[in-house]
Amino acid sequence: MPQHPEVLWAQRSSSTTPEKNVIYLTVNLPDIKESSLKFGLSETSLQFSATAGDSSKGIDEKEYGFELEFFKEINATESTKRLNSRSLYLILRKKDMEEEYWPRLTKEKVKNSHIKTDFGKWVDEDEQDGEPAPNDDDMSGMGMPGMGGMGMPGMGGMGMPGMGGMGGMGDMDFEKMMAQMGSASGEGAGPADDDSDDDNDGPPPLEDAEPAK
Repeated sequence: MPQHPEVLWAQRSSSTTPEKNVIYLTVNLPDIKESSLKFGLSETSLQFSATAGDSSKGIDEKEYGFELEFFKEINATESTKRLNSRSLYLILRKKDMEEEYWPRLTKEKVKNSHIKTDFGKWVDEDEQDGEPAPNDDDMSGMGMPGMGGMGMPGMGGMGMPGMGGMGGMGDMDFEKMMAQMGSASGEGAGPADDDSDDDNDGPPPLEDAEPAK
């Protein structure tokens, strides 16, 4: 019997702009065999079946499949899909132009442990204005939109503090080095100040690194 793959979803809503009135759905299944993929999309439902796995990576090939009925109708002809090595990514156009979010993905209010909220793409209904659309590449969707939505703090949270931390460690080593050189030369702080000027190519301190970025 085919296994049910993990399905991630998020959404946007708009009463005026079709491109912003969509469902983002990801079949989170690496190494899908394109030749085995059977995909059916209608206004009311989605059918998926495929073989996935890669014996060269030690991943057994298995059969996967599922069907679901949407909470409301979609515009199948205006929807898009993209297959890559990690997943099958869909952008489904909602048929009804509404500001309200769908309360769930499926028609039936039944708990399915394989269908999960895609927190990498999700924004709250009252916070979606101005939020950039997720990239159609799943990995970028999990990373860049979140960074873009959070602005510089998000970028800093993911990258700069680590760099800043490295800079801070560099400061500690530099002070120790100055002290050792000053002690060895017997000339105190004078040579240390000169060495500080000569070492401008080293890791920047945190307070310099953040504005530069």
